[in-house]
Amino acid sequence: MNFDLPAEVRELQQRTRRFIAEQVIPLEIDPRAAGIHGPSEDLRRELVARARAAGLLTPHASRELGGLGLSHLAKAVVFEEAGYSRLGPTAMNIHAPDEGNIHLMEEVATPAQKERWLAPQVAGRTRSCFAMTEPDGAGSDPGMLATTAVRDGDDYVISGRKWFITGAEGADYAIVMARMEDGSATMFLTDMDRPGIRLERSMEAMDTCFTGGHGVLVFDKLRVASEDVLGEVGQGFRYAQVRLAPARLTHCMRWLGQARRAHDIAVDYARQRRAFGKPLAEHEGVGFMLADNDIDLQTARLHIWHTAWLLDRGEKGNFESSRAKVACSEAEWRVVDRCVQILGGQGVTAETAVMRIFMDMRAFRIYDGPSEVHRWSMARKIVHQASQGAAR
Repeated sequence: MNFDLPAEVRELQQRTRRFIAEQVIPLEIDPRAAGIHGPSEDLRRELVARARAAGLLTPHASRELGGLGLSHLAKAVVFEEAGYSRLGPTAMNIHAPDEGNIHLMEEVATPAQKERWLAPQVAGRTRSCFAMTEPDGAGSDPGMLATTAVRDGDDYVISGRKWFITGAEGADYAIVMARMEDGSATMFLTDMDRPGIRLERSMEAMDTCFTGGHGVLVFDKLRVASEDVLGEVGQGFRYAQVRLAPARLTHCMRWLGQARRAHDIAVDYARQRRAFGKPLAEHEGVGFMLADNDIDLQTARLHIWHTAWLLDRGEKGNFESSRAKVACSEAEWRVVDRCVQILGGQGVTAETAVMRIFMDMRAFRIYDGPSEVHRWSMARKIVHQASQGAAR
């Protein structure tokens, strides 16, 4: 693997860094950014307009759709820079779940579906949500999917309840996962203003960085036309892997930017703050924490870059993306936790961005698969591979 970045990626990295510093971070103190369910819609539109003017809107989408057609490795570089601000992914239209939905739609949707739902989303005019997780059903185990879809003439009738659906409030369309009568799963596309869909409530959560928050959705005999099936009937779980492996890696990329931001704040504070006759940074205990931060940041970055490199080679990368998800979510969390400790009282108040990063990041070890589930999945594959070797 060659660690030299192409000149165009380095230029895009610097352009993104300047955009975040000059156009996005100043808006973090805007009252519209302080909502408990993410930035307001009018602030989102303002941020999107700034990214569009800078030529940085939806960079991961294909050039045919108006994006920059970034490779996975280029995304790793650009998404880290965007993640340096909690508003950066929203501004550049690479926030969850829209980033993953855009990727899935490009891979699976029909031309008519792309024109109807994907093109406006890539242009930053609309948002989406991905409705799979359920309160008493599908979560880490998608096989527990309880929402049903029953064929009725040319339509499907969907009934069920979803929760922790990121971006549900204010979303224009949803990708809904439902169980068929034969036990298989299918993805369906639907506008969110259709009869049969109800946003029951928006959930209070530790994190407040996701546009639209996390919602509870009720599907009460929602009728979806057969032409609005996403992909093939019965192939929902397979398409979920198309979406989830790259999407869990882009989470790692964005949160790496936030962890780096917290580290930079802690370094500046440790250099300037004096205690017991010298700067904090000269105390061995603090210095060790800064060194450990650097180790964790670089370890996370290497996991991301290696997995992105594999995806760019056309490999599925399921094992490696699980490994990266565990390594990055835990390493980046350790970085931010140390930064809180270094900052002391400054770290547990909103005097700096670190407190908010700490609160926003904790859920990263849970969504897109808890660390324990990924470790369990990896262990099964490790043992299976060893068994195959022994059999040969």
